[in-house]
Amino acid sequence: MKRKGVFLLLMMTVTILLTSCWSKKELTDLAIVSAMGIDETKDGRFHITLQIINPGNVAGGMQGGGGGQSPPITIYSASGDNIVEASRRASDRISRRLYYAHTNLVVVGEKLARKEGLNTLIDGLDRDPEFRNTSTLVIAKNSTAADLVKTLTPVDKIPANKVLKTLEFTERKWGENVKTSLQEVMKSIESPGRGAVVSGFRLVGNPQQAQKLDNLQESAPGATLRASGIAVLKQGKLVDWLYGKPARGTVWILNKIQGTDINIDWAGKKEAIAYQTVRQKTSVSAQVKNGKLHISVHTRVEGDISEMEAPVDITNPKVITKIEQSLRKEIKKELSVAIERAQKNKTDILGFGEVVHRTRPNQFKKLKTEWNDVYFPKLDVDITVEAYVRRAGLRNKSFLSGVKENQK
Repeated sequence: MKRKGVFLLLMMTVTILLTSCWSKKELTDLAIVSAMGIDETKDGRFHITLQIINPGNVAGGMQGGGGGQSPPITIYSASGDNIVEASRRASDRISRRLYYAHTNLVVVGEKLARKEGLNTLIDGLDRDPEFRNTSTLVIAKNSTAADLVKTLTPVDKIPANKVLKTLEFTERKWGENVKTSLQEVMKSIESPGRGAVVSGFRLVGNPQQAQKLDNLQESAPGATLRASGIAVLKQGKLVDWLYGKPARGTVWILNKIQGTDINIDWAGKKEAIAYQTVRQKTSVSAQVKNGKLHISVHTRVEGDISEMEAPVDITNPKVITKIEQSLRKEIKKELSVAIERAQKNKTDILGFGEVVHRTRPNQFKKLKTEWNDVYFPKLDVDITVEAYVRRAGLRNKSFLSGVKENQK
């Protein structure tokens, strides 16, 4: 009987605790922030620009209200001595509570990234339990973060999604950009002797036009957002931009290439053969040779021939071998250019210091204070590339080879 009484008391206590709703949030009381832009004002304060979703307009497309149209987002801005103060100050012009749990994009203005760096603002974002440290971080190229956040984009109703999807697909198909989260940037900055890389985005067109609904009603929008290179961060500050081969070589060494296209010359014709990568793996190791530290970079690539602009007999194994040799040479050149650029900037964005720290901690302990400025720029790096052609699409014999034979 006593046991039943204790059990009944326990059940009543649990029931009372489980029925409470102390942390409820009504949807009608929330302003869902999809993106945040952070710039620096002329007096050195933080200026935030918030991209807030209009739920009804997103669900039903452009809504007509009183004969007019409403955009899928609303923009609010505020300034403060820090991120928290700016966010609090924004509450005097918003009728709902700012909700950051769905903020998937943080845009930092180029001026702020160069002058103050990211270290001063990361703490405020990471400390907030509501803010996701998995949010993607980008830097506005030749623009303010406010201009990017205010831009209305076609196809993707929410502009933040446009940026995220563009980064995702260009990383998967081209390889000159990399989608980097706030957490990844923090880890890179905190790692001893390590630099960080962040993708850049730029506004192409007139910033005023980009904010108008007319921009969405044109088949060729007058203003749009475009992925633009990779930002190099040293001690949290922007020091350089990478484009083209240095950018792709950097992503390659970081083992973040998901897919790309490599063109090689053939029979005197420039970039006559297009090679599409399917699988790739890059590994980095550290050795000591003759008392001197060496880094070895090994890349293995498998792919398909996707286009040929010259007659090529790919049924001949010797021809395939020659193509593979040309591919190895081209890829090695890109990796070398990326390493040279990083050493010139005296910023180890390639993670060589981490490899040394992981495999030779005692040795790196003596080098880490001057790793970026003294040791990394003079580091000897050996590059080995394996490239293989696995398939040739739907035809083996080149279409141009058949045309050439018929003309004889």
